[in-house]
Amino acid sequence: MSSVTSPASIVRAKEDGERRSFFGGGLHIWKATAEETDGAFLLFEDRLDHGKVTPLHTHPDSDETMIVLEGEILMHLDGVEHTVVAGGVAVAPRGVPHAFKVVGPDGTRLLCLHTPGCCQAFYWDASEPADDGNEAGGTVDMSRVQASAQKNGGIEILGPPPFS
Repeated sequence: MSSVTSPASIVRAKEDGERRSFFGGGLHIWKATAEETDGAFLLFEDRLDHGKVTPLHTHPDSDETMIVLEGEILMHLDGVEHTVVAGGVAVAPRGVPHAFKVVGPDGTRLLCLHTPGCCQAFYWDASEPADDGNEAGGTVDMSRVQASAQKNGGIEILGPPPFS
């Protein structure tokens, strides 16, 4: 007789989840890990300060969906810029070049969903446990982001942020 296992149910409150300072800027609050979803997805909340930008990049093996909970971002998707406000969503299919900039004056909170959850090793190695009460994340260190990308894959950094 074979046994079939399925992922356990997950319920987390607003402040629940492992808190990690991302070296690219921001505070990640991990809501569902790849292990918890049997590799189906990775979900984390990202809390970002005004002015935070990402380099132009792709995720070769996962689709990235960002749901803006608070604030506003300027999303660059495959050469076109879109303003996304609270309640809005932006989807970057695997392999599509994208970047974003936080333009809301008070920063932003967004949910970041990767399907499947194959980017988790990149994010883990490009972050560290967050200090209590640090809502903005830690020190930005793009060399550590680059090193994690080279070591773990999950992301390909194509160049600097495309915003003027």
